[in-house]
Amino acid sequence: MKELQQLVRPNIWSLAPYSSARDEYSGHEAHVFLDANENPYNAPYNRYPDPLQRQLKQMLAKVKHVPDDMIFLGNGSDEAIDLTYRIFCQPARDNVVAIEPTYGMYRVCADINNVEYRPVLLGADYQLQASDLLAACDEHTKIVWLCSPNNPTGNSLRRDQLLLVADRFPGIVVVDEAYIDFAQQPSLRQELATHPNLVILQTMSKAWGSAAIRLGMAFAHRDIIALYNKVKYPYNVNLLTQQQAMQMLADPFEVDKYVRLLLAERQRLMPAILQLPVCQQVYPSDANFFLARMTDAPTIYRYLVDRGIIVRNRSQVQQCHNCLRITVGTRSENNELLAALRQY
Repeated sequence: MKELQQLVRPNIWSLAPYSSARDEYSGHEAHVFLDANENPYNAPYNRYPDPLQRQLKQMLAKVKHVPDDMIFLGNGSDEAIDLTYRIFCQPARDNVVAIEPTYGMYRVCADINNVEYRPVLLGADYQLQASDLLAACDEHTKIVWLCSPNNPTGNSLRRDQLLLVADRFPGIVVVDEAYIDFAQQPSLRQELATHPNLVILQTMSKAWGSAAIRLGMAFAHRDIIALYNKVKYPYNVNLLTQQQAMQMLADPFEVDKYVRLLLAERQRLMPAILQLPVCQQVYPSDANFFLARMTDAPTIYRYLVDRGIIVRNRSQVQQCHNCLRITVGTRSENNELLAALRQY
């Protein structure tokens, strides 16, 4: 890995971050708050939330087995994705490399930040070849984007290839693990100690069943986390989100129950879809969804919409022609989908 200062945009490295009222008194006991121009009535919603979400991070550190100063929390994972561009990429100069197909926000954020986006096609089995990805990099490549388990393909990328990229690429390697709780392959969080250029993204939206609260997580070396905290908006995670996340973290075994139920349904649903005449192939999945190649995905998608059943038509995505991405729902929802497809 290059020295961090070589990777960071010069204006970000020298940036003097905004100092909020809550930052300035940090570490001192207080009970009268006359510093932030808040309304003294309607507690607790009258007060600004902790800008660094300290209590929440302490709980999260115990669950994720990562020190709390190596955790960034954002308004969904999308905030961490955007901040990564803003910290490391000079607009109209630097570029990023990503697998294709994958999560669309990597490209959207590249376009928003005026950064060249270089996609590298996965193999026929939707697997990564580290050599192909590294060959697309040059001296202006700042970030490599990897999603594992990948969206929309559902499969985990080979761990040895992920680590090979992290070993050989001198810039920032982001591995988006939004669906890792559904996979047999373990998280790369424990590789942070030996790979200081790794950034691991996770979320409360999937296995934790909390998409509505918009809480994303980034795990990285504390020097990288310090940069995220330097650039983010002061109060980026609201009090209601922090409270609900702490309530979920207080009972992590409930999430284990969600995962067991969804994995059992995935195991039942995938072969049932494959047996249908309208289905040509179902791809392996380590996520709470799977990709299915159909005889006529656009027509079948519209047929399902007419019956109030919404899946995702991925036919326009490279290497996903005639594919539907199907999220695993409750048993009754999955039965309704199967019944509709059997009647097609």
